[in-house]
Amino acid sequence: MTTAEVFRTPDDRFANLPGYDFAPNYVDVDGLRMHYLDEGPRDGKPIVCFHGEPTWAYLYRKMIGPFVEAGHRVIVPDYAGFGRSDKPTDRRWYSYDRHVDLVTRVLAGLGLQDATAVVQDWGGPIGLRWATENADQVGALAIFNTGLFTGRVSKGFMAWRDFAERNPDLPVGFVIQGATTTELPSEVVAAYDAPFPTAESKAGAAQFPLLVPITEDAAGATEMKAVTDALSRWEKPALVAFSDQDPVFPYPRAGEAFVDLIPTVDEQVRIEGASHFLQEDRGEQLAVEVLKHLG
Repeated sequence: MTTAEVFRTPDDRFANLPGYDFAPNYVDVDGLRMHYLDEGPRDGKPIVCFHGEPTWAYLYRKMIGPFVEAGHRVIVPDYAGFGRSDKPTDRRWYSYDRHVDLVTRVLAGLGLQDATAVVQDWGGPIGLRWATENADQVGALAIFNTGLFTGRVSKGFMAWRDFAERNPDLPVGFVIQGATTTELPSEVVAAYDAPFPTAESKAGAAQFPLLVPITEDAAGATEMKAVTDALSRWEKPALVAFSDQDPVFPYPRAGEAFVDLIPTVDEQVRIEGASHFLQEDRGEQLAVEVLKHLG
């Protein structure tokens, strides 16, 4: 690892968050303290949930309970720069390869077999790459509101990228409220802000939009093309569920890309009345869909 300065969010920022009473788990990777949730029976069939930008494990709180009640072990890692994981403060430190490498090493220590990978937003490029590169540990995929960026992006994404570039001190809770159909209580908005008390703590969140390759020769495009190729040969179960009010990944076109790509998917599930962060708007319904299709 580089000798980048690292910010560690004080633990008291995570006290008494609404709907979130999960115990933290930590592992040291290259001198960074990486956080993950690990709920449910250790011998339960694992479900690994990959968050996006600028969210953290809190995003999956409505889905963890139903998964655990169905007997699953649920693992939700926070990427470096997010949630309760350590946060290098130099934006240049962050890259797609580094995010994938770190989360792969976190998960490597957990003895996962026949796992379901649940992905959304940046969780798609990261989680689907983990799933295809570690296919012997993965039994199914659940794909929500995401894409594999090989040089082409939507106008909605470019507007978001422009906003992020102009606002490095990203108003995280405000951004999440703007990408949900639900009016979030102020304490939920505060919970999304909790990991990021300072501008320097937001380096990873500020950099993520700029890591999306917007040309075919940009960093990450070749790797995401390889993931796309692997998914075109995927023979295990997969669920594609996209919400109908997401300007970044518009329905139905964005989801149809995965339906057309993955041989085991016949149609996408439409999640009505939800925006980009559909786990926030319709988390319980999403959990039901995952268990119904893949459980």
